[in-house]
Amino acid sequence: MKLISSRDFNRDVSHAKREARTEPVLITDRGQPTHVLMSIAEYRRLTGEGENILDLLAMPSPAELDAGDASDGAWDHRETF
Repeated sequence: MKLISSRDFNRDVSHAKREARTEPVLITDRGQPTHVLMSIAEYRRLTGEGENILDLLAMPSPAELDAGDASDGAWDHRETF
């Protein structure tokens, strides 16, 4: 298990998230373990919780995610064919 201090975690959250993809990350505060960061897949494996159909239906589709990504933040009113 990877150890990261809360100070290092706050400085580089992206690094901690990358590490958590391969193994749980133990976050310490003043040398004492306080939190564990892990991938959702690992969490679901440990809890026995799987994705259910309601969770999958509630997730936005890739097309919906791309449509909302305007570079200037303006609403794109052009028609698509």
